[in-house]
Amino acid sequence: SSTSQPVPLESSWAAVEGSPAPLGVSYIPSERAYNFALYSKHATAVTLLLYSDQDPATPVDTYELRFPGNKTGRVWHCRLPESRLANAKYYAYRVDGPFDLREGHRFDKQKVLFDPYARAIYFPPTHSRSAASRPGSNAGKAPLGVIRASSDDYDWTGDRRPRHSHDTVIYEMHVKGFTARPNSGIAENKRGTYAGVIERIPHLVELGVTVVELLPVYQFDPQERNYWGYMPLSFFSPHHLYASDRKEGAQINEFRDMVKAFHRAGIEVVLDVVYNHTTEDNQNGPNYSYRGIDNTSYYLLENNRANYRNDAGTGNVLHCANRYVRKMIVDSMRFWVEEMRVDGFRFDLASIFSRNSDGSINTDDPPVIEQINAEPAFEDIRLIAEAWDLATYQLGRSFPGITWLQWNGKFRDDVRRFVKSDPDLVATLMSRMYGSADLFPEELEAAYRPFQSVNYICSHDGFNLKDLVSYNQKHNLANGNNNNDGPDDNFNWNCGWEGDENVPAEVAALRKRQVKNFCALMMLANGTPMICAGDEFMNTQRGNNNPYNQDNEITWLDWSLKQTNADVFRFFQKMIAFRKAHPSLSRSTYWRGDIEWFGVNGGPDLSFGSRTLAYLLKGDKDIYVMINAYWEALDFRIQAGQPSEWSRVVDTSLASPQDIGDGMPLSGLTYRVGPRSVVVLVRS
Repeated sequence: SSTSQPVPLESSWAAVEGSPAPLGVSYIPSERAYNFALYSKHATAVTLLLYSDQDPATPVDTYELRFPGNKTGRVWHCRLPESRLANAKYYAYRVDGPFDLREGHRFDKQKVLFDPYARAIYFPPTHSRSAASRPGSNAGKAPLGVIRASSDDYDWTGDRRPRHSHDTVIYEMHVKGFTARPNSGIAENKRGTYAGVIERIPHLVELGVTVVELLPVYQFDPQERNYWGYMPLSFFSPHHLYASDRKEGAQINEFRDMVKAFHRAGIEVVLDVVYNHTTEDNQNGPNYSYRGIDNTSYYLLENNRANYRNDAGTGNVLHCANRYVRKMIVDSMRFWVEEMRVDGFRFDLASIFSRNSDGSINTDDPPVIEQINAEPAFEDIRLIAEAWDLATYQLGRSFPGITWLQWNGKFRDDVRRFVKSDPDLVATLMSRMYGSADLFPEELEAAYRPFQSVNYICSHDGFNLKDLVSYNQKHNLANGNNNNDGPDDNFNWNCGWEGDENVPAEVAALRKRQVKNFCALMMLANGTPMICAGDEFMNTQRGNNNPYNQDNEITWLDWSLKQTNADVFRFFQKMIAFRKAHPSLSRSTYWRGDIEWFGVNGGPDLSFGSRTLAYLLKGDKDIYVMINAYWEALDFRIQAGQPSEWSRVVDTSLASPQDIGDGMPLSGLTYRVGPRSVVVLVRS
């Protein structure tokens, strides 16, 4: 008879066959081995490909993930000793299965596919989007995952998450465009990078913003005309071209350096994320990963199953109702929160989250939103929704994430219309200044808060502030779409002169005044204000309201304008400081009984032709605001207190530095408010 022997550790099931969790590639220190795990419901065979840095076309090793030993549930997995990967730097998969468009399957066993969970993506010199878009092999031309990309030994010593409340002011910015111009003052090798952003943080501190919202930094396809980054390739990897250090995987720690620097300056970092579609586009797009791994799991398809739903307007829509897609989204967010230490997310076209598997809308309790809300790692993380897509508009109570903040497109449109003197908007402006309680109501069943309204005039999407007051028409010919792209209805007004050539002095002065009016109303409103990068010094995009593919001086901030328009920068800076100094403006609840509404003389004029509004806000220091969107000066009667009690701190009709300051005593209770201007008084 034989004597039984203890089974050595290396003979355990997971050590031999691998583990289905975590997905992606992970290092097992105790075994000095790497675990690989890939989800695919409908695959019939999966092969792991390992590549050296010498030849991205020919694997140095392959490993066939056999069924049943290397599959658990719907996850294919294996574990390889570190010694076997000694010559391997990159990895990918070949996935076999049915090609049946009637069922929505697009498997192609010759395609080299990157792992959706890869922490960094390598693009070989011969990388080809067109090769991925044709049937057959794309070997040597495919993006590959970097095996040893993620480092757990980054030094986060001293890092603390800032958290802002009434003093929250968001600054939306593009990582590259922030410092890409030579006049940014950044060394050439750091322009347009995470490292370059670090060197320009003092500007944001000087301005007074407390949250940066970064346009997408997730890895996208460098061969796609995609400057903004809204066509993600990978949800776990920072974009490699935003790193000054171009070594594979270096972008991870350079991004961390940027986050740590922002935190040191007391600024939160929010990422604009795109979990609603990918760069794989429509049925004619490239087969990089998701569609070749399991098309019907990752994407919503039309009834004919051969075509993709296009509710995002980008060719495809992620199947967020699928539990593994939901898991990928939450795993991605957790990675950015726990390993990259970001402080929040702004979700592009977040209404996609409410779509069921058949594309219909579920506004009660969509599983992906429920899963995000239930994740402990996100309990103190900012969640901001763009609460619409091409087919549905869910702004306010219609959006199922009832505790999330939302970009308030109504604030943007209504304030734009009021400032350019459209009629019949006084009551609407009152609602927007109050915090948009019509959209975010206080109800016993679901009590919304005014800070959930992200109040903005401009964002990356549409005209920036300078162009909003300088152009009546969009000028998008540079985009290559015959000026047919970009919105036509922008509620913009050029102040009487189109563009920036030979502008009369009175037009230039009016434009500055209108820019200051927009700034003042944003900072005086209850809610969470958001500034578009460059608006603080009247940066221009030459009338282009959709520069999604303009990676050039159309979109790169022109830092010379900070000096040219120093008076505008000063106004933004002082107006932000004023908001921070008066917490009664931005509250966790609505103004309720602390607000009194007035007009030019007496109560508010709500008539169709009215273009004026005044109000008294009681708080730590009472504030009296007078708003005149009429084209002539008007004498406002101040409806509270005595002249000696009030000091004027803002008057946008005056030249700098009189437009905003420490306070000018009043001589009487009548104040002449200039045409198209805003005046703010403070009670001593």
